Amino acid sequence: MGNKETDTAKKGRKTKYTPKIVERICELVAKDTYSVPELCRAVGIDEATFYRWKNDKSEFCEALEKAEDKRLAFFATEAKRSLLKKIQGYTVQEKHIVTVGSGKFDVNGKEIPRIKEQKTVDKHFQPDTAAIIFTLTNAEPERWRNRQNAEVTGKDGKDLIPPARTLTKEEAKELFKKLDSEC
Repeated sequence: MGNKETDTAKKGRKTKYTPKIVERICELVAKDTYSVPELCRAVGIDEATFYRWKNDKSEFCEALEKAEDKRLAFFATEAKRSLLKKIQGYTVQEKHIVTVGSGKFDVNGKEIPRIKEQKTVDKHFQPDTAAIIFTLTNAEPERWRNRQNAEVTGKDGKDLIPPARTLTKEEAKELFKKLDSEC
């Protein structure tokens, strides 16, 4: 026999709106990026019910928004922690284990390995240049610009390249004649 709420939802009857269901949906929303169909399956309601509650019940909509804000705040915190590790560099320990056959077998007939060698190695990851540049250019844009300015004036302040001018009709005809004669 299944869950009463799930059975009710499957038969097409209205699922009762309860604080417990709202709380469960909000827990899931705050925890991860579940789709609406995934949320509905998890709590035993159909999508139409979810959207009806969202449209008809302001407290449901507000609870969803708070849960989404909570999730985004968590993601931002984790992103900051990850960025900090990338900026500073970090060390992790890796365990390397070499095994050989022991001649003993488990109940399924699979050989039980024997540890021949075991060592722990510290692996260091250097600070990430791109993460450093990203942080500096976003945290202090006036001091750390990731762009170049090209000056197009000479020492005397005059343009290095004179501005283009429009040819007169006579100058244009003369230029075309010259080009035609070269071809």
